[in-house]
Amino acid sequence: MSPRRTRILWLARDLGADGAAQALADRARHADTDRFEIEVAYLLPGRDPIVPALERAGLRVHHLAGSPGTPGTAGRTDPRWPWHLRRLLAERRYGLLHTHTPVPAAAARLLALGRNAPRLVHSEQSPWSPRRLVTSWADALTYRRNDAVIAGSRAVGRTVPAGRRAGDRVTVVLQAPDLAEAGAGPAARAAARAGLGLPADALVIGTVSGRTPGEDQATLLAAYAGLRRTGPDTRLVLIGGGPSEPRLRALAAGLGLTDAVFAGSRPDVPALLPALDVFVLGSPQQGPPAALLAAMTCGLPSVATRAGATPEVLDDGAQGLLVPPGDPAALGGALAGLLADAALRARLGAAARERAAGFGAAAAQRAVEAVYRRVLRP
Repeated sequence: MSPRRTRILWLARDLGADGAAQALADRARHADTDRFEIEVAYLLPGRDPIVPALERAGLRVHHLAGSPGTPGTAGRTDPRWPWHLRRLLAERRYGLLHTHTPVPAAAARLLALGRNAPRLVHSEQSPWSPRRLVTSWADALTYRRNDAVIAGSRAVGRTVPAGRRAGDRVTVVLQAPDLAEAGAGPAARAAARAGLGLPADALVIGTVSGRTPGEDQATLLAAYAGLRRTGPDTRLVLIGGGPSEPRLRALAAGLGLTDAVFAGSRPDVPALLPALDVFVLGSPQQGPPAALLAAMTCGLPSVATRAGATPEVLDDGAQGLLVPPGDPAALGGALAGLLADAALRARLGAAARERAAGFGAAAAQRAVEAVYRRVLRP
């Protein structure tokens, strides 16, 4: 006899087209529907482009407001959402509540009380600190109500204070983006290069980032400047926008890098990755390095900083090369070595694709469901 299905609610602040929401949609396609009936609830109206993908995967989606399409409400949380959540919990009688963002999680832990309260699992994708004061106080009051905590990387898991952990246990689940529909091969490479205005025969280095102040693209520009002086015909592509872009453009101009391509924010990043010969992640990241995992999934060799969560997904010399952060000479040397050796690029790229497959959405969902089974065990 099949076990009775447990109804589970995933709770998120929004279902926008960012990495965190897309990861939910990717995992939803691999859920064990014989064992679990998963539903999703979110707060922000107008931040819901992932909803159709979730519904195609068979998940019921709840918006915690009167109507997500109410004029003038896009981007603003309905202040009554805790009441809507409390009613949803009472009506649907979930066996487990899996929270994915800090403030809704803290409120949910206060609401999920009583004899029939669901088990509580919380996911951390970013380092614990620094957090806003209100969030810190809410976590201090409620965090130990979690039955389990899932971290997006070991680096993130280590930041959760020992006194706040659920039974002093944090499960790490790394997840690579699902790029099954991304192009590959010579045609995809040619199309991506044409779209970025790149020469067909150049060796292309690229990175993807939000270019926020904490990201170190200045080191990459300095390393590229050295390559242009001494190395082969190379090009640099920086995909992503952000407040640091004007400063970085000025720095590139000062270094004489008139051919560096600032592609800006793009919705078609997977389609652009085939244009690259080498991917670069130059910024230390405690959370899961989504851009690096995307590049590995596409079979690109990478040069990345030996910091944060990056060494968890890339072994130096196996799927790419690791260098110290903030060291243009080391980064430039690693890039020069890869650009000069096509066979090495091919070997590392193939190994990167294989490694990324182990972090795919199916494997991630199986790991998450193992946590569910453990906390639901009588």
